[in-house]
Amino acid sequence: MNRPLAFIFALMCALLTVSSACTAQSPDWIRFTLEPSYKDPNRIKASFRDQRDDRDHNNWSTGFMPSDLIGLDVSSFRNAGTRPLHFAIAREAGRLDCSGTGGNSLARGNCSFAPDAAFLQLLSSRGIATPTRDQTFALMAVNARRDTIDAVAAAHYPTPSVDDLIALAALGVDGRYVTEMSRAGYRPRAIHSLIEFKALNITPEWIAGFARVGYANVPGDGLVQMRALNITPEFIEGYRQIGYRDLPVDTLVQLKALNITPDFVRSVVRSGEPMPATNELVQLKLFGRKR
Repeated sequence: MNRPLAFIFALMCALLTVSSACTAQSPDWIRFTLEPSYKDPNRIKASFRDQRDDRDHNNWSTGFMPSDLIGLDVSSFRNAGTRPLHFAIAREAGRLDCSGTGGNSLARGNCSFAPDAAFLQLLSSRGIATPTRDQTFALMAVNARRDTIDAVAAAHYPTPSVDDLIALAALGVDGRYVTEMSRAGYRPRAIHSLIEFKALNITPEWIAGFARVGYANVPGDGLVQMRALNITPEFIEGYRQIGYRDLPVDTLVQLKALNITPDFVRSVVRSGEPMPATNELVQLKLFGRKR
């Protein structure tokens, strides 16, 4: 495994952990709490937990726009006093119906979860394994959508697993992203490569920036390494301005990983001297050898 990519896989492990932690492992009530979101005053922070055997087994917490909490009387939630409150969260994979009491910008109560039969049928029709209740709740929690499933099928990816769909949705991959990446010439062989692309925010617009400086059709692995190291078109253009043209992607990756910048090259080359080969630049950076 390339060392610059190691954090990507750590990120994906974390995402999958979050996804599994967003599951409800029991048909019993799921407890909820509503409170102000300190990150965004326009949102309400909703937390859900499956509490069994007097222990918290799973947790899911995120910020919602009030309009996403269907049926919630926001003024009753925020005003002084205590009164009954109810709301629902309806997504393509399922629905939560919640009721409790609240006021003073704090509410607590219980929710029931119901998977969406049409969504489960869609998974079955695409050859995707029937999710467990845990996975179905996770699909709802990360807002998995049918447009992503349709786009993955249209781009002729291998059939994704339920966990693949959870990871894609957790990263915000939608049908448009899948389609536009495919049109840009990037349809990785595996879903996990698509997940890496999105985790690093590799977009068609970002790719186009490199095409404008002569780096069209960079292989997918090269894009991942360039993004992981924050190689930019400006970095490439800086090398071009001092005489290094058409450097291979592997060379750019090595130079950036060692922080060998165009400014560094200028600092070690005397005026009028020819530019050293890139392997000599590496020696100069690592060992400070004089030319």
